[in-house]
Amino acid sequence: MIGLSFGFQSLSRYDFQMRKSLLLIVALWGFQFQAQALTWSENEPLPQMGENNPYHLSEEQVLSGVRQGRLHALHYPVKVTGTVIPYEPLRKIMDRYFGGLEALGRRMGLHSYPETEGQGPYFVPFKDGVWSSEQMGLTRLNTKYGDGLTFSCAACHSANLFGRRVLGMSNRFPRANDLFLKGKKVLRLLDSHLFQAVSGASRDEISMYLETKENLRSVEPKKPQSLGLDTSLAHVALSLSHRRLDDWATKDSQQAKHPRAEILRSSVGDSKPAVWWNVKYKNKWLLDGSVVSGNPIYTNILWNEIGRGTDLHELKNWLDENPQVIQDLTTAVYQSEPPLITDFFDQSHFDLSSMKRGQTLFQNHCAKCHGQYQKAWDHAGADKLPWQEQFKTLSLQYFTQTPVINIGTDDHRRKAMSSLVQLNELEISKEMGIFIKEQPGYVPPPLLGIWARYPYLHNNSVASLCDLLTPSAKRPKFYLAREANDTGEDFDFSCNGYPVVSRPNSAQRRSEFYFDTRREGLSNQGHDQMLLNAQGQEIFSAANKKDLIRFLQTL
Repeated sequence: MIGLSFGFQSLSRYDFQMRKSLLLIVALWGFQFQAQALTWSENEPLPQMGENNPYHLSEEQVLSGVRQGRLHALHYPVKVTGTVIPYEPLRKIMDRYFGGLEALGRRMGLHSYPETEGQGPYFVPFKDGVWSSEQMGLTRLNTKYGDGLTFSCAACHSANLFGRRVLGMSNRFPRANDLFLKGKKVLRLLDSHLFQAVSGASRDEISMYLETKENLRSVEPKKPQSLGLDTSLAHVALSLSHRRLDDWATKDSQQAKHPRAEILRSSVGDSKPAVWWNVKYKNKWLLDGSVVSGNPIYTNILWNEIGRGTDLHELKNWLDENPQVIQDLTTAVYQSEPPLITDFFDQSHFDLSSMKRGQTLFQNHCAKCHGQYQKAWDHAGADKLPWQEQFKTLSLQYFTQTPVINIGTDDHRRKAMSSLVQLNELEISKEMGIFIKEQPGYVPPPLLGIWARYPYLHNNSVASLCDLLTPSAKRPKFYLAREANDTGEDFDFSCNGYPVVSRPNSAQRRSEFYFDTRREGLSNQGHDQMLLNAQGQEIFSAANKKDLIRFLQTL
């Protein structure tokens, strides 16, 4: 159910019968499926309408959990994390030589906090209720050595969407991998004496600095193939190759010098960060569904900490001592909702007749993989509602078992999971119930908020919905990405995606925003069997594509 805990406020204008019907559905759903909280065990079925309250909390507990969980996502809570730089010394160095911590945040692709906390998809809580001038994702973490700086979930899972901040949406241009690459080089060259001389660090801060330097010996980051993608899977696998493969992946100084061979050192496994609001509909996680059990929050934290050189015994102790943090983070993720296109474009952009034609096309050609969407406009009396209310999606019926399908898309990402199956042998994975299976394809995801999730496919290789609905042989081989700052300049509403640049000049081709699908792992192939008939002809006409896009934009 879309927005179970919060959505009924938005239904206040609906007639009594519609509200009564929805409440009955929710009551029956709860009776049938919510006898016990989720266990995140393998093949545990989900209700078709998803599970957005996995601990079955009261409304008051949900509201508190969402706030606290989002604060944890903004301010990293894992105090034993292995990569922390002394805060004040770093701030002094940045202020003196590099334009301050804000410059560091901008280089990382982080976003400033909104002026107000906002609500719904745009809810960004302020720590202690106070607005921060630092960017979302920068974390001042109190450790045993004092305050240090590290980075939180928001570094990759927050976005600027035409002036609004969306926590839980993919960062369009994450640069965390780049930070690790450059940070390792800097720390290798900057010994503790020089660091103390230029920063005035205290004895405890020097201890923090030295511990981070030591932990980074067990960390091996990798540069993404293209800006906008993330190499977190390779980062985990490569970092693990610097540890002994015992039950706890113990760090070893000799192993750090001579890591095991790892295919992801030369092969590609890049993908975009995933959105949070789809998690509630899945019982297999990641874009390929390869994590088949275990609370996905545990998985995220474990892999994150392997990639930071953290001692896994210390991490397990921290997790055991902080179940409320995990519950709050999980609640916040499972309660996430997508941004609505009607929050950014006025009524003149929409044609209800076209959207309804697109709905029929979707039902006939797309719903079998991407789910069924109940629209407000299908209910009696909907024409009396404000136009924004008419366009809303009231519910999504997805699958009780998350499907994985091979539709011919670039297979580098899913094959990369062969390097992470070894994580199943770690004692901490077993204790947290995390299990990985290689999959033959990718998950056909729920399409809520699909309008804001361009570029498309797991590797960002398709710039717009127009291109996605066109057979891969006819798709552009390149595009120019850009920030989502202006709805007119930076977004093609008709095709829903990046504006077309037919002939990029030499400077544009050298730009980090230039995406070339001919590079390894960036192929835009696939999805063709949904677009072609048995004779190899396109199923959708230009008019069909326009109608289908208009419908998809309302999800």
